[in-house]
Amino acid sequence: MTHYKSDFLNTLSQRGYIHQCSDFEGLDALAAQRKVVSYIGFDCTAPSLHVGSLVQIMLLHWLQQTGNTPIVLMGGGTTRVGDPSGRDESRKILSLEDIENNKHGIQQVFAKFLKFGHGPGDARMTDNAEWLTRLNWIEMLRDVGKHFSVNRMLAMDSVKLRLDREHELSFIEFNYMVLQAYDFVELAKRHGTNLQMGGSDQWGNIVNGIDLGRRMGTHQLYALTSPLITLSSGAKMGKTAAGAVWLNADMRSPYEYWQFWRNTEDADVGRFLKLFTTLPLDEIARLEKLAGAEINEAKKVLANEATALLHGHAAAAEAAETARKTFEEGAAGAALPTVNVDLGAGIGILQALVAAGLASSNGDAKRSIAGGAIKVNDEAVSNDKLMLDKSTLNADGAIKLSMGKKKHVLLKQA
Repeated sequence: MTHYKSDFLNTLSQRGYIHQCSDFEGLDALAAQRKVVSYIGFDCTAPSLHVGSLVQIMLLHWLQQTGNTPIVLMGGGTTRVGDPSGRDESRKILSLEDIENNKHGIQQVFAKFLKFGHGPGDARMTDNAEWLTRLNWIEMLRDVGKHFSVNRMLAMDSVKLRLDREHELSFIEFNYMVLQAYDFVELAKRHGTNLQMGGSDQWGNIVNGIDLGRRMGTHQLYALTSPLITLSSGAKMGKTAAGAVWLNADMRSPYEYWQFWRNTEDADVGRFLKLFTTLPLDEIARLEKLAGAEINEAKKVLANEATALLHGHAAAAEAAETARKTFEEGAAGAALPTVNVDLGAGIGILQALVAAGLASSNGDAKRSIAGGAIKVNDEAVSNDKLMLDKSTLNADGAIKLSMGKKKHVLLKQA
């Protein structure tokens, strides 16, 4: 493993965050002097980021922890266009109100990982709508567009893959890379930014920004990308049967978030401890050596540490205790996901399983019951016509629905 002069690149290298860099030597020299000002852009396409964005957030975290300055760029402007990278179809164009609401939802997560303020090294947050929405079309074509070669743009992966698959690429999306490159130049002028980081799919867009900066007379700019994180099974990080693993507590409870990490595949535990926790590397090395049933202890540490980073130590401890009660005592811990239903007239078990998110359809629920996977208040269910009502409530005033050993939801009277 390469040894760098800077704490920043050493940390990223040792923890597995580096995929590509435009100039390791130049960036390392800057980082050794703690003079890196780096940004990552986050488009406002949903009311919360999901766990797939965590690597990027952790890049900014470690940048600040090693004495450099992070900038969080909200894509209030670029979200109006839509990034075609890694997509086979156009993103839905959102209303300005939706973009603004999504932006407010996304913003809240960063304070958990970064220290914001006005002092040296403090993180800053800005929004590219501030400059992109003020651009004059003719001036933009003349001053920025002249630096872009359509030949090169057509060769970019984000464009080429769509065209090769004969999927339509709108002119507005084709311009996304121009706007992203311009963001880099604008941030260089406004905040002294010298590094843009992002996922590996952003490499071409970031390098475009370096090239545009050179042509428009900025100081030297750098690019650094992280690898695409996949599970050892080959599945995409953060995608589950229940949907995306959101970072905001109102979209994915701390307990469900804890459970996501607790269910990590054995082969991924060491890698995820390096990427998604701040545990010292020697402690991670110790946990990586655990095997057999002991690997579950490492998974609990991963779940505790990752949940504490996002939701705080108290929420992580409550989630861990709920899991212990649920799995070791068969109890219904207070932090279990809860769904409110009308039990007055009764609800069929199939409908209840769908409402609880434990089945995608009545047919799916039937198959789970037939397979012996469903329990009500820890009692196995074999009758798919079972009715649940207020008489089914347990001593805690809830009905505990379970699918297998790991999925539990409480039904309560609406």
